[in-house]
Amino acid sequence: MDFHRTSSYLVTASDDESIRLYDVGSATCLKTINSKKYGVDLVCFTSHPTTVIYSSKNGWDESLRLLSLNDNKYLRYFKGHHDRVVSLSLCARKECFISGSLDQTVLLWDQRAEKCQGLLRVQGKPTTAYDEQGVVFAIAYGGYIRMFDSRKYEKGPFDIFSVGEDVSDTNVVKFSNDGRLMLLTTSDGHIHVLDSFRGTLLSTYNVKPISSNSMLEASFSPEGMFVISGSGDGSVYAWSVRSGKEVASWMSSEMEPPVIKWAPGSLMFATGSSELSFWIPDLSKLGAYVDRK
Repeated sequence: MDFHRTSSYLVTASDDESIRLYDVGSATCLKTINSKKYGVDLVCFTSHPTTVIYSSKNGWDESLRLLSLNDNKYLRYFKGHHDRVVSLSLCARKECFISGSLDQTVLLWDQRAEKCQGLLRVQGKPTTAYDEQGVVFAIAYGGYIRMFDSRKYEKGPFDIFSVGEDVSDTNVVKFSNDGRLMLLTTSDGHIHVLDSFRGTLLSTYNVKPISSNSMLEASFSPEGMFVISGSGDGSVYAWSVRSGKEVASWMSSEMEPPVIKWAPGSLMFATGSSELSFWIPDLSKLGAYVDRK
């Protein structure tokens, strides 16, 4: 799922092969679009609040699609991958995006062109992310995060960060909003937080490992002070970046890790599993929290 950066919309992709558009302010579903032919896996908003890019899940057509939610019309197909797309990241400042696939390639795209603008070969399952400014992007696999200058990526990574001995499959790599921190999740249930300038590993949080067909997702809070994450047992955890300690947890009867996202610039996050949930703070406890801090 994905929050739009400037509007109050949330888009979700579901195992029932549907894409749903929600109004966050009223927590109502505005539209449901079925993708029975192609299936749907990853979904991201473009800069336009009713246009998304999504990947398929049918196993026979690995094209990415630019879809108008207004009229359920495909605006463009992006063809180039030959296996399932497992990572998708759109640049916040430009009309470009990157995708990583099990075919061990990372492709760079312009939303206005059907053919990819660049290709990088990797040796593993890649996870990708742009920073907020669109100047740098990261590709993670095999226990390392490779940092690229988006203007001269063809020269290779300008830096490579290690996450220790954790070489399990990468799931999600993300930058904090201010670009100072990065996080990386892996299938063994580890959430690594790094300094994005020096590559220093600041802390590692541990949750239950996930199954091979699941994804462990984590997210920075908007100001970068906290990290929230799902877990292989379906629970949700929150940690303080400053202290590295767990500050909250919410148990669940689910057996799969939830998809999890912070709303941009808001004290709210959403989780998705068999149901979609919106979470807001208990303001009655705010005074006690401020005193303790």
